[in-house]
Order: sequence, then C-alpha cells, then structure tokens
Amino acid sequence: MTKAQAVLVAVMIALSVSFGFQKFDSLSDSTTSNSIKIKVDSTARPHWASLYDSLDLKKQGLSEAAFYYAWYGFQKMNLANPILAIADFSQSSRNKRLYVIDLIKRKVLLNTYVAHGRNSGDEFAKRFSNDNSSFQSSLGFYKTLGTYNGKHGLSLRLEGLEKGINDRALERAIVMHGADYVSESFIKNTGRLGRSLGCPAVSVLDSKKLISMLCNGAGLFIYSGDQKYVKASPLLSGLQLDQTLGDPFLYTSSK
Repeated sequence: MTKAQAVLVAVMIALSVSFGFQKFDSLSDSTTSNSIKIKVDSTARPHWASLYDSLDLKKQGLSEAAFYYAWYGFQKMNLANPILAIADFSQSSRNKRLYVIDLIKRKVLLNTYVAHGRNSGDEFAKRFSNDNSSFQSSLGFYKTLGTYNGKHGLSLRLEGLEKGINDRALERAIVMHGADYVSESFIKNTGRLGRSLGCPAVSVLDSKKLISMLCNGAGLFIYSGDQKYVKASPLLSGLQLDQTLGDPFLYTSSK
C-alpha cells in the first residue's frame, strides 16, 4: 500500500467513526433517500425521561409511554400556557388518572380523577369517537380555550387539534366540567366512576381549581395506548417506541 493509499484509508475510517456518532433529530432530511431509524443512546436518559423520573410519575401510575407521547406532542403545539394535563384512559376509572404538570416548574400540580364517555366503556375506556352524539371520548391533543357557565357550572372549552380524531370537540360541546358522579363515594357504590357524554369530567371539588390552572392556552392529552391512534396522530408523526415501550426511537423520513 502506498503512502497516499494509507492516508485515504485513514480519512475514510475517520469519516465512518464521525458519522457513526452523529446525532440526528426528528426533522425530515430532504436529502435522505431512505427512512432512518435511530435509537436514543441507552447510556444516558433523555430529557423527557429525566423529567418523568424527577416527577415520580411511575409511582403515581403514569406509564413512560403515556408521558412520552404527551411530552412529544406538546413540543409541537406551541402553546402559551406551559401546563400539560394528561388523562390516562388506559387506567381504570377507579384510579386518579388525570395528571396536571407544570413543565417550567417541573412539578405535578394535581393528580386526580377524571371520567370518560359512557359509550367508551364501563370501568375502562375502550372505544373512542369523534362523531356527534356518539357519547364517546375522543383521544389526542387539545388546546384549552376560555370558560363559560353552563348546566354543569363553570366549564372549560376544549379545541381538538387533530383532524378526524378530535376536531369536532367544539361542535360536540366536549368541555371540562365538574360532575357529582366523579367522586370516591361513587366508586365505592358502583365499583367505578360515573361517565359523561364524552367530556373529561372531573369532581366538583376539583373543577374550579383545575379550570383555573388550565384555561387559556394549556394542553390536554387524552391517552389510551391505542396504537391505531398513535399511527394516525399528526402530532405524533415522527415518533415510535419499541415493543417494550421502553427506549424511544426517533424516526426521520424523506417522505
């Protein structure tokens, strides 16, 4: 091998090592001809996972997958209010499955009960719809709007941000409001929470405090673990988790 050939080989090896450790983000690269899937470095916890750990959310019943989906979508929503509420409908309605998180202060503001739609299921929510008069919950991301006083008292309007998934929320009057069927006494009597007509209803005791936290531009994510939703969600495009719902994968594509 000549000296020039040796130098060329050394340069190629250096370039290979450099590209092997290059970090990619989730934005599409128009110069890439094939889809690329890169696993996050397993030796270091990413920011979202460190936040999940610091908030002790696993102990409070919220899975890593539910939080990661919520955190990922929230980054794309560009909301004015840095408060994120996660309603985890993969859990029993007997559980405190609503988590209200201040992402700036890195603090769980409230963990409490939330109801699902009566046609979504009994103790567990299993069916979801965007249709009028379905009386089912709709999955996905919402932006909170203003308040009004209706038949349930103070209520918070919700704008569904995902076309074909929850974008009929306003015309369906899907709002956050207080309800007497959201209580521990109701659970003791029936074995589950009461159910709404599709609204993420909360207890009368919590309603004013929750609405005050969330009104005017906060985010709400309703999660169920439904993979059909994950694949269809515009706000979750570019995201995948492995089959164990552990380490996340970032996905970029030229399409």
